[in-house]
Amino acid sequence: MNNIKIWKSFGLLILLLIFWGGMQGYLIYYWQKSFWVSFFLSLLIVSPFAFLYVWYFIQPINEMIIAIKRLLASQLKEYPKIFGSDDFGKQMREIFHMFREQRKLTDEIAKEKRYLEAVLNGIGEGVLVADASGRILRINTALRQLLSLPANAQAQVPLEIIRHVELEEAIKRTIQDGQKRSFEFTPPLSQRTFRVNVVGFSPSSTREKEEEGQHKGAIAIFHDITRLKELERIRQDFVANVSHELRTPLTTIKGYTETLLDGSIKEEVAEQFVQVIKKHTDRLIKIAEDLLTLSKVESKEFQLQTEEILLADFVEEVLVLVKETGAKKKIKFCRQDLEPSLAVVADRYYLELVFLNLLDNALKYSPEGGEIRISAKVQDEEYAQVTIQDTGIGIPPADLPRIFERFYRVEKGRSKEYEGTGLGLSIVKHIIQAHHGKVWAESELGKGSAFHFTLPRKSVAANFK
Repeated sequence: MNNIKIWKSFGLLILLLIFWGGMQGYLIYYWQKSFWVSFFLSLLIVSPFAFLYVWYFIQPINEMIIAIKRLLASQLKEYPKIFGSDDFGKQMREIFHMFREQRKLTDEIAKEKRYLEAVLNGIGEGVLVADASGRILRINTALRQLLSLPANAQAQVPLEIIRHVELEEAIKRTIQDGQKRSFEFTPPLSQRTFRVNVVGFSPSSTREKEEEGQHKGAIAIFHDITRLKELERIRQDFVANVSHELRTPLTTIKGYTETLLDGSIKEEVAEQFVQVIKKHTDRLIKIAEDLLTLSKVESKEFQLQTEEILLADFVEEVLVLVKETGAKKKIKFCRQDLEPSLAVVADRYYLELVFLNLLDNALKYSPEGGEIRISAKVQDEEYAQVTIQDTGIGIPPADLPRIFERFYRVEKGRSKEYEGTGLGLSIVKHIIQAHHGKVWAESELGKGSAFHFTLPRKSVAANFK
């Protein structure tokens, strides 16, 4: 069909030349003396034919260029009308179909890439992807935040941005043999610990190795196990402490009981032994009661029986319970800023337990003639803040973060001087948290400690219903 079109074009051109020759001869014959008249008349006659000839060949090309630009800009919805049924139109349709398929494939790849990037950045664990040479291909947002990595980490080796030789070696070896590797990693100048799992990967569907025996890359996944490490340490300390707290009185009871059974001691000494046994038995009972209380307040089924409590009146009721103990050490109780109208919404029984535990600690660690100050203030529209401050021996700064752990004792050597189960502050923490409040401590060695906790006011009572 293209050949026929070409011959038609040549035929049209020949006819045009013949017509032009005839007209030229005619004009020359009649207007030999007027060259310019002949020239302009000839131009006037030939111009329409020349324009039609040029338009016949050039216009489809211009339309094709416009259509290609629109196609590349994803604005072409249908084939141009100039693509007829001849070979030229058929070839152009094939070209445009190829363009469309290529654009569709490109769009699908871009969409898939955006999806994978979203998944990668949505993962809470840190992810590092390395290519076959060990250089970084991708680092997700979580890893950047966990390790404070720069945004332009691509194409670098891991050792350049993460100072850990074992990570570098694990990635290289996994790329070589494809074996999974795991290790723990603590970044320099960091308190966090990570479990790093390194696995090999291959983009091929068959997941085969390349000809040289290497995998095409490696993926390192960083799991933050700092909290798990902390929980494991707390568990180990708890087991060790509870064993010690139970073993000490039991050993004492056993020793005194065996001595009594021998029957070789005087009656007054035996009575003293019985008093010692009673004392340690009471301590065991106290530990058991505190463990049961702690277990209860930690339980998900734990429920509070809340009511509106005026703090000023409540403090007076609690101070009556510890007045005798304070009098023995000549401790002075001071009430500060206790507004009569300041009320909180709390469980009366468990709030009393909070006050008694904190006041017991204040009495225990305060010197004779010391002072305990109790104050309360409005923190904001929703909460009130209570503070119990003593003039005792204080708490070392290194121990402050751990004093609310079960059985944790400050300076275990000096703790023998001050009896207790080591569960009181842990119980306080969980009771306050059950009230949707917070508890914290401030202390200075030799000057005393201040324990603060917040409780909801009447305006947020609905939170507990």
